[in-house]
Amino acid sequence: MSAKVSLVINGEQYRLDLPPETPLLYVLRNDLCLNGAKFGCGLGQCGACSVIVDGLCARSCVLPIGRLEGRSITTLEGLGTAEQPDVVQEAFIHEQAAQCGYCLNGMIMATKALLAANPAPTDDEIREALKFNLCRCGTHVEILRAVKRAAEQQAVKA
Repeated sequence: MSAKVSLVINGEQYRLDLPPETPLLYVLRNDLCLNGAKFGCGLGQCGACSVIVDGLCARSCVLPIGRLEGRSITTLEGLGTAEQPDVVQEAFIHEQAAQCGYCLNGMIMATKALLAANPAPTDDEIREALKFNLCRCGTHVEILRAVKRAAEQQAVKA
């Protein structure tokens, strides 16, 4: 059964006529053409579909849209552009912290949420924040460097 659901995504208001149990990931990719979040496992375990909801990293593949009304949702597209990337995106590019790029959305979104809550995380805090984001290519060292670079760059810009 469909219902009117209002969502705020990347600062824009959307009014959707969809079943409230529809996963946010499907709405982002299929209805709004916001393809930064990827379908990985579909179980909320790999992190490829991560978004930020009210400042916290969340798995969009297991978030029903009916539970998101009145909440602020940020996707990868809401962080920056190719011309003006967000500090986190810039750090990942500089450190070449991707091979295939499938985990990249989740790593960037988890990093963005981490740095919003903790602008100067330790290595252990970074590992803890990213531990549920799977990377099959083994770019973990580059990812850790990118998070540290983003934290440093964010501190300089503050």
